[in-house]
Amino acid sequence: MLVTRAGKDIAHISGRNLWFLILSGLATGASWLCYFRALQMGETGKVAAVDKLSIVLTFLLAWAFVGEAMTIKTTIAAVLIVAGLLVMAL
Repeated sequence: MLVTRAGKDIAHISGRNLWFLILSGLATGASWLCYFRALQMGETGKVAAVDKLSIVLTFLLAWAFVGEAMTIKTTIAAVLIVAGLLVMAL
């Protein structure tokens, strides 16, 4: 960022975008704390499987709210991820 001078526009971030960045940082921190606690309480394989389900959730949220296309490729990937998670969890 320093080499390419991409950070020069950081002062032009809108208030709304700044709030989203702050909320995203807080959510990420809370997520890691919850993940760490879940690892302490449960079996690592099952906790990791549930964590990886967030990839499928990301696919669905991108499709529902951003209008990203749900292609055959992403649908197959999501199904395979869920199948793999079920194998890991069970």
